[in-house]
Amino acid sequence: MNHLPLIIKREYFTKVKNKSFVIMTFLSPLIMIALIAVVAYLSQLNNDKQRTISILDETGYLKDVFQNTDNTTYTKLNGLELEDALILVKEKEDYGLLHIAKVDSLSVFADNVKFYSEDSPSLSIMSGLEQKIEKRLREMKLQKDGVSIAQIEASKTNIEIQQESFEGEKSSKIDNVVKLAFGGAAGYLLFMFIIIYGNMIMRSVIEEKTSRIIEVIISSVKPIQLMMGKIIGTSLAGVTQFVIWVILGGVLMVVVSTIFGIDLTQVQTPQQEMMNQAIQAEGAQAMAENLIVAIGNLPMTNLIIAFMFFFIGGYLLYSSLYAAIGAAVDNETDTQQFMLPILMPLILAVYVGVFTVIEDPHGTVSTVFSFIPLTSPVVMLMRIPFGVPLWQQGLSLLLLIGTFILAVWFAAKIYRVGILMYGKKPTYKELFKWLKY
Repeated sequence: MNHLPLIIKREYFTKVKNKSFVIMTFLSPLIMIALIAVVAYLSQLNNDKQRTISILDETGYLKDVFQNTDNTTYTKLNGLELEDALILVKEKEDYGLLHIAKVDSLSVFADNVKFYSEDSPSLSIMSGLEQKIEKRLREMKLQKDGVSIAQIEASKTNIEIQQESFEGEKSSKIDNVVKLAFGGAAGYLLFMFIIIYGNMIMRSVIEEKTSRIIEVIISSVKPIQLMMGKIIGTSLAGVTQFVIWVILGGVLMVVVSTIFGIDLTQVQTPQQEMMNQAIQAEGAQAMAENLIVAIGNLPMTNLIIAFMFFFIGGYLLYSSLYAAIGAAVDNETDTQQFMLPILMPLILAVYVGVFTVIEDPHGTVSTVFSFIPLTSPVVMLMRIPFGVPLWQQGLSLLLLIGTFILAVWFAAKIYRVGILMYGKKPTYKELFKWLKY
């Protein structure tokens, strides 16, 4: 009799009805949104902070360089010595004092600029000041050499090389960024899903083994059915938890944004702010249009179908290995010696995907690792957005399925013996012996 559906149902409802599972399912989005809200609120406070910077320019070269903004006010100090200016700035509790000492030559100008402040100044503030001074100094040097700044500005030409395949398919540089983002998100999601729910399967096996419940269950259920039931049931519980996280997280983001007036999508660090300014300077509208085109060029149907198959195949492959480890040991401490061989291919797949696929998605390294079953789920998902032939995807998937069947057989052998073994820490040599039983 096939008990697999009953085992799946039992495992699923055992997981979803567990108090810790229910608490973490609803508590995790609350904690995450709360952290994001705190960061957004603090970032908003920091961005709204009013700063006053005093300028003591003894050269007179920077008269019209510093213009007031919504959050920064520049105060020019004239006819003061540096010591007097420092005392005045301290009394007024200004953000800082920018001092440009008098120089005889523009060649030593950069060595005579200092910023005085009570605390360490903001990185974005310092970068903004440096950019303004550098631009003015560059213009002055050009004028001194008799070069027309207007002619230089007029001569500037932005070149964006148009890309097109031999088949006539057009693309752009931003296409690679979008493809890497989609592929990286898919690979990273699979990586985290395996780590989180693979460990859940392993702990479930260890718990039943140590409580001796397994001795009763195994009398009427085949080991391979019990193992597959645990894997599938736990996977469905994980999918349920993930869907709840997505829905609840989205609802909480809307609620927090509405009640507290905090836009969680606009959380910006100083570095992100500088990047946004650079993007706007280069033409944000054109970049947005290219982004929309790049997303439209993605093979979405292929991505969705391949993601489903490689995600399921990769997860089932690693889950069977996690279940085998859980059956071989008596406690989580003993699992450490067996975890490294499982984690290494996963970590290697992520590194290959990040550092190799983006540079050469169809190169030898990327292609080879997209066929190796232990790394193919992550690497192939990162390669597909760049256009992988269907025969390569099919071959990789067949190898993955074949390895999964082999891993299930291997894991079932260990599972059958290991779930009834107690009080002895197994070695790799003993595991190979179990395969012969």
